Amino acid sequence: MRTPRVAVLALVVCVLALAAAVIAFADGSWLGVPFLLLAAVDGNIAWFYLRRARKAHAAAAAG
Repeated sequence: MRTPRVAVLALVVCVLALAAAVIAFADGSWLGVPFLLLAAVDGNIAWFYLRRARKAHAAAAAG
């Protein structure tokens, strides 16, 4: 099974958003809140595409 490119890019953006949120909160800024929301959305996008690819692979293997 090959990982969809959209899932990989969403995961990269999720990690970068988490890093930006940690840096923003460490500086005492509330700007980390939108970064946390962005990380949550991108995490869900990555999970959706990974799950969809896994189901498609299982369906192709089954018949």
